[in-house]
Amino acid sequence: MEDADRELRETYEEPKGLATFVEEAFENPTVAAHASKYLLEAIESMGTRTVIEEGEEKERYRFFDDPANDGEHAILGNTEVLNAFVDDLRSIAAERGKAEKIIWFDGPTATGKSELKRCLVNGLREFSKTEAGRRYTMEWNVASASGGRSLSYGEGGAATDEENWYASPVQSNPLTVFPPAVREEILAEINARVDDHIDVRVDSDLDPFSREAYEFLEEQYRRTGEDDLFSAITDPSHLRVKNYVVDVGQGIGVLHSEDSGPPKERLVGSWMRGMLQELDSRGRKNPQAFSYDGVLSQGNGLLTIVEDAAQHADLLQKLLNVPDEQTVKLDKGIQMDIDTQLVIISNPDLEAQLNQHADAGGADPLKALKRRLDRRRFKYLTNLSLEAELIRRELTNETDVWRAESYDELEGLIREPLRVRVRSDGDGVAERELAPHAVEAAALYSVVTRLDGDDVPAGLDLVDKATLFDRGYLLDGDDRLDKDDFEFDDDAADGEEGIPVTYTRDGIADLLNDESDRAHAEYPVEEVIMPRDILNAMAEGLSDAPVFSTAERTEYENRLVPVKNHIFQRQEADVLDAMMREKRVDEETVEEYVEHVYAWATDETVENDRGERVGPDALKMKVFETEHLGRFGPESYAADHAASPAVEEFRRNKVITALNRHAWQSRDEDFEVGDIDPKEIPIIKTVLANYDWDDVRRVYEDFDPDQWADPPSDTETAALKAETIDNMVELFGYSPASAELTSQHVMSQVSYKWD
Repeated sequence: MEDADRELRETYEEPKGLATFVEEAFENPTVAAHASKYLLEAIESMGTRTVIEEGEEKERYRFFDDPANDGEHAILGNTEVLNAFVDDLRSIAAERGKAEKIIWFDGPTATGKSELKRCLVNGLREFSKTEAGRRYTMEWNVASASGGRSLSYGEGGAATDEENWYASPVQSNPLTVFPPAVREEILAEINARVDDHIDVRVDSDLDPFSREAYEFLEEQYRRTGEDDLFSAITDPSHLRVKNYVVDVGQGIGVLHSEDSGPPKERLVGSWMRGMLQELDSRGRKNPQAFSYDGVLSQGNGLLTIVEDAAQHADLLQKLLNVPDEQTVKLDKGIQMDIDTQLVIISNPDLEAQLNQHADAGGADPLKALKRRLDRRRFKYLTNLSLEAELIRRELTNETDVWRAESYDELEGLIREPLRVRVRSDGDGVAERELAPHAVEAAALYSVVTRLDGDDVPAGLDLVDKATLFDRGYLLDGDDRLDKDDFEFDDDAADGEEGIPVTYTRDGIADLLNDESDRAHAEYPVEEVIMPRDILNAMAEGLSDAPVFSTAERTEYENRLVPVKNHIFQRQEADVLDAMMREKRVDEETVEEYVEHVYAWATDETVENDRGERVGPDALKMKVFETEHLGRFGPESYAADHAASPAVEEFRRNKVITALNRHAWQSRDEDFEVGDIDPKEIPIIKTVLANYDWDDVRRVYEDFDPDQWADPPSDTETAALKAETIDNMVELFGYSPASAELTSQHVMSQVSYKWD
């Protein structure tokens, strides 16, 4: 209760007088900002972070991670599109063009467009609760003026004071009450204090409801001969400024696909016919008898969103002049100024409607509308890590946005198992495990179906392209190949089509709820779903899914094999790492080898255990290269351990070159070999971090993969299997069951070629 009270105290303020508001605007111009400037400041207020998308570093606004709602409606990916949206807002807010544009977000289903709407609502709501982002409007009380006329709907009356206060129904900016010349002077003072080079502008006049109150008060005080007419009208007993929390209906208008009614009703609201006879409207319709529940009325002052715009195509043409003139009519004699940022959201079906008369050329009746639409296209995710994150979100209540410090950390998140509680026989609840790499497999297959295969460089496949898009580089033996080393078509159709996340989610959900018995050995492996289970289910379900055409089904089926191969390689690497864990070389040994090679190449000395400076140790280098790197045999060295030309070339090209590159990158500092992380040397990273079966054969001479499923007791195979299963559980998060299944699957492929 105390927390709730405190939050409301921090959110709402007591109403204030007009003069106090103006003074506050001098101190904090945001409180008086027009719609596009306020929206821009709300987005920028949360800062940015660096992400990698399509293999390139990009700055992303944290606002779109939905931090105000703990990431529940974060928009994953599409950072370039969102950044372009912010650039549009900046141009509009600064009056550098695009003011007449209606920003249009379109794209296939399940690409994050609905999340955009929720993220905007959440972010703006929370920003308006902060001290820096307060949003204000006016409220009127005319009951105490002479004549006793009230703004209430129905008969007037003084009643209690609070009962006679009525807020502007369209969130009008309090500065609109000032005469234009005075308002300009106030804005000049405010804009002298802005720090983002975007001036605050208030171009609109009082809304019709407030105008009615103003004119009534003006008439009353004019009759009494009041000299300070404006001061009397805006006296705190008649006009006060109140802050409000931005939300749908208050500063944000959202027109949903199911909303119906005539165009004007959807846009601004409707007349309440029964009220017209009860109100003194001086021979015309009274704005007090208007509902103001249309999308523009609700979004006045900030943001108007037309969701699923194809359902409101008739309405879009009615919006043509709203951005240009910033005005909309309630009736022939009553118009309302609008200050709102227009955003429409649609699936590709709107584009088809807009192009139905494209062949008519200049006679196209929709040409004027199309000219005003500024299109921003959402695409399917083409980053493996983002798709894996999205799949986990779809299957669980996880909302945290992944923020890894390195790709190694991100890779760990991608491979993580997922444990989901499901109903079991009867009324019980069981836990099913998506084994490590299962979510990764689903994500990789989805991404691979979305990539354009026409620009894949020779020697690479779509899995390689997906890796480049996510990690930014490939490791080819000892070499690191960056995305910039390849030429990809900027106009490629990446993310335009493919398997949507909803299809993947539903397929995995079916597997989770499948109660078929897959028991194996002593482990409850019927509760484990393996990567191959998901990939097979996704491929088999293509033929029954109406969302895919025949050509798409065939194409996606053909892309399955390289994904299966890649996931198997990932499982194989886990098993090898677990088997060789105790044989892994420690970091001190690696650093010692690098130091000795550097001294060997530069004719320098190293410090021995006694603190003496001596020459590099040829034996230590030989042992490391033969036993740990496995690159050379004893025949590559002389009797005194001197290196052969091949070994010397390896040291210079693979180790020294990496050290020189690091020295060049650190050329502004005093470089020492001890400054470099051995992991930065590609050959060290690739060889030591990736064992192969020759390493296993060399270290475990009596190991027999044919015996893995049920190894005889007291054998090296039995001991190694127990150790491997334990290491897989500890290192990679496998359960004993998924470790058993994964290792068996890997050994079944290894055993037939072992001999």
